[in-house]
Amino acid sequence: MKGVISGLLSICLLASFSIPKAEAAEKAKEKIKLAEQSHSAILMEQDSGSVLFEKNSHEKLPPASMTKIMTMILIMEAIDKGKISWNDKIRVSEYAASMGGSQIFLEPGEEMRVEDMVKGIAIGSANDASVAMAEHIAGSVESFVNRMNDKAKQLDLNDTFFKNPTGLPAAGHYTSAHDMALMGKELLKHEEVTKFTGLYEDYLREETEKKFWLVNTNRLVKFYPGVDGLKTGFTNEAKYCLTATANKNGMRVIAVVMGAPSPKDRNAQVTSMLDYAFTQFSTKKLYARHEIVKEVKVQKAEKAKLPVVTSEHISLLLKKGETAKKVKMEVNVDKDLKLPVKKGQQIGSLKIFNGNKLITESPVLASETVKKASWWKLFKRTAGQMSKSS
Repeated sequence: MKGVISGLLSICLLASFSIPKAEAAEKAKEKIKLAEQSHSAILMEQDSGSVLFEKNSHEKLPPASMTKIMTMILIMEAIDKGKISWNDKIRVSEYAASMGGSQIFLEPGEEMRVEDMVKGIAIGSANDASVAMAEHIAGSVESFVNRMNDKAKQLDLNDTFFKNPTGLPAAGHYTSAHDMALMGKELLKHEEVTKFTGLYEDYLREETEKKFWLVNTNRLVKFYPGVDGLKTGFTNEAKYCLTATANKNGMRVIAVVMGAPSPKDRNAQVTSMLDYAFTQFSTKKLYARHEIVKEVKVQKAEKAKLPVVTSEHISLLLKKGETAKKVKMEVNVDKDLKLPVKKGQQIGSLKIFNGNKLITESPVLASETVKKASWWKLFKRTAGQMSKSS
């Protein structure tokens, strides 16, 4: 009941918020000139997924080490599901240790904690750590890459196909600026990842003779206030790439640049995109991640009602100086839920409307696991309902 009341109150409160006119972001994209020294780019507000600027955003290009954003998504999901833990020790195979390019110089047979592996990937863009984690989670690199592509399909990344977990050059390995922004959005649901991606420097093997200094390949984490991720990339084919994220005054944005001619150009273009976002837009928070938005009845379940929660933060994007009214919320839950329903299972969607125009749509989840009730429990429930009605 509390969730239902909360949802109704939210609908009433939403009517007083200021949000952009429907065509505001489109008009802004038409007028503004950004990322002129890159092949493609996109600027996205994190919570709503609204695109504030784009340039060739669906062109399929090599992502280089930005690939590791998807690798980190699968690592974070494995941690969330309890399949691995931060303190698990990963044994390094000869194949993982043989990776070239950016690396933390893992040796065959060396054991390193998951937390340190993630540091190596997030801060140092380590190819060897990426492969070691892929092998540990999926059993082989090939199986892990299949999972990467399955996740891409799940996220509707239509411009993306992976051949490896590192981003090292491979024919047929590609993505787009648009898809990179959506991958960044997905990774940021695991908020703890920014404690790694936002570090400028750290150490591995600190208590040994092989102490290793990590310096973030994303220099903006030091030089642009609010930047705490996510991933750089460079190969001769891809040129200089960056998927960056910054959080200021409660608004988080994602900026992607692909194919910049130099690190200086890449950083300057992302900086201009972030400046544009924070000077022209703001957000109004509506719901936190995993906040109850509704309670629904589930037929023949152990519990008569199931609280439904958000899958991510939900915000309204505000274009400064513009207002709108008649903002409303709609929660749609699947009518025929099959038992058992598992905690975290997607069971419907939350929609935010400005008048008749859909502003935001986001999955909603089951807040807990619900199993099928025993016949005796169903009998007692039915008997109780009959006695109340008589």
